[in-house]
Amino acid sequence: MDEIEVLGELGKGNYGSVQKVFHRPTGVTMAMKEIRLELDESKLNGIIMELDILHRAASPEIVEFYGAFTIESCVYYCMEFMDAGSLDKLTGQTSSDALAEGELLVPEPVLRRITAGIVRGLRFLKDELQIMHRDVKPTNVLMNRKGEVKLCDFGVSGQLEKSLAKTNIGCQSYMAPERIKGESQNQVSTYTVASDVWSVGLSIIELAKGCYPYPPETFANVFAQLTAIVNGAPPTLPEGYSDDANDFIAKCLQKDPNARPTYGELLKHPFLLADKDADVDMAGWVEHALERQAKRSIVPLAEVAS
Repeated sequence: MDEIEVLGELGKGNYGSVQKVFHRPTGVTMAMKEIRLELDESKLNGIIMELDILHRAASPEIVEFYGAFTIESCVYYCMEFMDAGSLDKLTGQTSSDALAEGELLVPEPVLRRITAGIVRGLRFLKDELQIMHRDVKPTNVLMNRKGEVKLCDFGVSGQLEKSLAKTNIGCQSYMAPERIKGESQNQVSTYTVASDVWSVGLSIIELAKGCYPYPPETFANVFAQLTAIVNGAPPTLPEGYSDDANDFIAKCLQKDPNARPTYGELLKHPFLLADKDADVDMAGWVEHALERQAKRSIVPLAEVAS
């Protein structure tokens, strides 16, 4: 800890925080996540050993993991700082009036490039590390100002926090229908790669719409929301996207997990194949999204006065 200079807070949760830090010996700016755990030293050391596996796993679609350490009952792990933040921050709560007529919140070539990055990252985790992500959602997909897309909070690093939050039903809103049903019956074996594929479809819709596809305010309670996910018609992309894009999402959001495509099949879908040689100004879109985000955070003077 004495090698680290804290530059500011990036986020805070029930079980810890994420700080932007500067690591003096290497001169690298990092994101450092703190998770408070009530574990003995041997269990903490076991966690560090498992996190070290991630340290050796390199992929362009995975946030780089620099290392971890413990102080008393806290685990600190340091990872690549993604300076554009998570997907939910880039498009969330953007009002339709902020868009020009006929403009999509996320143009299809950008949506395609982001989707391809997510799917390639998930395939890497499965094929190279034998890890299922288990928590695919916009807050766990990060971008930088260069327009790169990377996954975070998977495997051990993701399970640390969730092990403390088993009763937090809010985490279940990105779960696939079979996982919601399985957990309600205490069947943990219902989770497969197909469940992550469902979460991909839901996350891409949220990115395109700027809001979660099953908005809580439209349901009487969280149980009605979960019932809609299990039994209702799956959500769709907003108008303006191609047939290929809509077909891709429909395949991800099939209620029968056995009918959902594998990552390899998704990467061969016409929607993602079109990304192969496309020239997409990802950095330009990120800057535009960050400018919109900055405008949303400005509170009008009249509101302050009231």
